[in-house]
Amino acid sequence: MTLEGALETRRTEDDGAPVEFVFTITNTGSEPLEVQFADAASAEFIVYDGGQEVWRFTEGQAFMQLLSSDRLEPGESATYDGEWPDPQPGAYTAVAQLRAQEATCEARAEFSVEH
Repeated sequence: MTLEGALETRRTEDDGAPVEFVFTITNTGSEPLEVQFADAASAEFIVYDGGQEVWRFTEGQAFMQLLSSDRLEPGESATYDGEWPDPQPGAYTAVAQLRAQEATCEARAEFSVEH
């Protein structure tokens, strides 16, 4: 399986606005891929301050047990979203991880939250 990931962060200038994460995976191989999931959380988003984890998307949440899959043809992409609802000011590293059963893909992005 040949997957490449990219992570984008977005935040409006409004104080108290959430940080939005957009994780895109792309099939860079020459064969179609079937990416299978065991529940409704297709991706994990983790925020680090230095080396310390400060927030995790799936922490404290329950997700419907739902078998699903995404089929990606060569060159095709799929996008998964997450949101950090209450960010504190600072400089962070975000990590997105695909939560597929038999595929791995990860991407990182540096971002900051202003006062």
